[in-house]
Amino acid sequence: MSYRGKKYRQLAENIDRQKRYSVEEAITLVKNSGPAKFDESVDVAMRLGVNPKHADQMVRGSVLLPHGTGKTLRVIVFAKGDKEKEARDAGADEVGAEELAEKITAGWLEFDRVIATPDVMKFVSKLGKVLGPRGLMPNPKTGTVTFDVAQAVAEAKKGKIEFRVDKVGNLHAPVGRKSFSIEQLRENFMALAEIILRLKPQTSKGAYMKNVVISTTMGPGIKIDPADLQAQNK
Repeated sequence: MSYRGKKYRQLAENIDRQKRYSVEEAITLVKNSGPAKFDESVDVAMRLGVNPKHADQMVRGSVLLPHGTGKTLRVIVFAKGDKEKEARDAGADEVGAEELAEKITAGWLEFDRVIATPDVMKFVSKLGKVLGPRGLMPNPKTGTVTFDVAQAVAEAKKGKIEFRVDKVGNLHAPVGRKSFSIEQLRENFMALAEIILRLKPQTSKGAYMKNVVISTTMGPGIKIDPADLQAQNK
C-alpha cells in the first residue's frame, strides 16, 4: 500500500462518511487533517439540482475570493492599442492579438486565465477547441470579455475564480490552500456559496444544492449540510 493510501485511510477514520457536517465543522476537519508534503489545495464540489441541457438552467459565473486562492495565476490578454498597454501595466503575463492566437495554436498553453476585449474576440473564437475544453474561453458572464482589462487582470491576480456546472450539474471550485486559517477558508467558501445560491435558476425545481463536499488534494471528501449552508446565506 502506498504512502498516500495509508494517509488517506488515517484521515478517513476521523470522518463520519454518512454525516453532513456544518460549514464550521467541515472546514475545521479539513484544516486539521494532518501534515502533507506540500500545501494542498482545498476544493469544493457541489451537485446542483439543475439540468444544464436547458440554457436557462446553466449555472456559470465568477467570484473574487476574499483571501485569494493561494496561487499566482498566469494571465494573458487579447487586446490591441491602448488596451494592450493597459493590460501590460496591470500585470498581464502576455498580451497580443493575432500573434498570441498563433502562439497558442502552435501549442503554447502556459497560462491560467484568458481575458479579451470585445473587438478582438474574432481571434479568440478560433481557439474554441483549445480553450473551451480547458475552461479558459473568455466569456462576458465571467467578466473576461471586457474593455476594462486593467480591472479584469487585477481581479484575476487577486484570486477571482470562474465556475460552471458540467453536463450533469456538478460544479468544482478551489477555495484556498491548507495553509490558510480556518476563518480564511470559511470566508472564501461562503463567498463562493453566496454567489452560487444567488444564481439559482428560476426554472430549477426541488432541492437546489443537493450535495456539497469539501476536501484537500490528498484527503477524503467531507460532506457539508446544504441546509446549514443556505441558512447562513439568508
